[in-house]
Amino acid sequence: MKKTKIQQARAAARRGAAMLLAAAALTASTVFSAHEFPAGAGAFALALMKQELGPLGARTASNGFSLLTGLAVGDSALMLANRGAVETLRNGTVPEGGDSELHEGTIIDPGDGTASAPEPAPVPVGADNGVPARTIHPTNPQGYLVWKDVYITNTSKYTPDLEALMASRPAAVFTDEMPQVLILHTHATEAYTMPKGQEYETSGGTRTEDTNYNVVRVGDEIADVFEEHGISVLHDRTLYDAYGYNDAYSRAETAIQAYLQKYPSIHFVLDIHRDAIEDSDGNSYKVLAQAEGRSAAQLSIVVGTDGGGLAHDHWQENLKLAVLLQQDVLEHYPTLMRPMYLRNSRYNEHATAGSLLIEVGAAGNSLDEALFSARIFAERAVVVFETLRVPAEGI
Repeated sequence: MKKTKIQQARAAARRGAAMLLAAAALTASTVFSAHEFPAGAGAFALALMKQELGPLGARTASNGFSLLTGLAVGDSALMLANRGAVETLRNGTVPEGGDSELHEGTIIDPGDGTASAPEPAPVPVGADNGVPARTIHPTNPQGYLVWKDVYITNTSKYTPDLEALMASRPAAVFTDEMPQVLILHTHATEAYTMPKGQEYETSGGTRTEDTNYNVVRVGDEIADVFEEHGISVLHDRTLYDAYGYNDAYSRAETAIQAYLQKYPSIHFVLDIHRDAIEDSDGNSYKVLAQAEGRSAAQLSIVVGTDGGGLAHDHWQENLKLAVLLQQDVLEHYPTLMRPMYLRNSRYNEHATAGSLLIEVGAAGNSLDEALFSARIFAERAVVVFETLRVPAEGI
């Protein structure tokens, strides 16, 4: 069918808009790279969408984008590559077929013997936020993989022999090169429940882009502890989920690989999150442990595998490091760590033999509780890293 003049004009406009935005995105990508901003050109496209759609989690009254954005989505490969994230941002939904392992949320049963109120009640850290507390601390090995004090909830397709695995030291090495550790946050907007009068501006649910309140602040605390002990840290404070929750791991992976290429001295990559914990009735809980007589948010480590079909050659080395670290923490703070998770998804932990995803508390915890436990955890991580030290020339 022959195009009308109006159709030809619209097509030309689409091509022009796409070329303009592609050129701008390329320029932005170059500028970002020069300033070590890892989000890349795709962030430019998503920033344009975000400007129109509003904050993370917001719904829009309109069913369509503006003319400029609509044309760009229609013709620009950059925009099309990020359309899934944009639709998630628009609808607030998870695409059908999405990997449920990549999304927060733990359901507990307070009557199953693994969750109880912390006794005796520890001294609060900061003001109470009013959320009911549980301590998740299993004592029955049934249904878990167990090594010493470490309990592992295994939903992967593997059943590793922990005794054989832990017979040798982890492959991850600690050197005097700099930087040594990369800290980042795939889901950086994850935040906590603040006490009355300390609320933050939410971007949907228990989330905020304010880095004074989200898990980026927790990463700052961990980085501070490492630096106090002379460990060189690169803390990436980018909000990878601010432009779409479901594509955050892809954006973070691009950044991690760029960092590793530029800084081959990095052997440890820590992705800091927080969980969201409810009971079967949908009631939210904080998870607390006693540490030094005070209340601290419980932590958990998530270890990925290649069970989901993505290459991950050293997941067992990640697991070995995680078990070693968790055992050390539990020997000093018996309830600080929740059971570890071994899953099919890889969570970008294929990047190094020392990559871990760490959940610091839950949405129901206060920020003060999370910061306290993060500092304790980091102190023990320093000790474990030192046991893996080798001279730089030995690498």
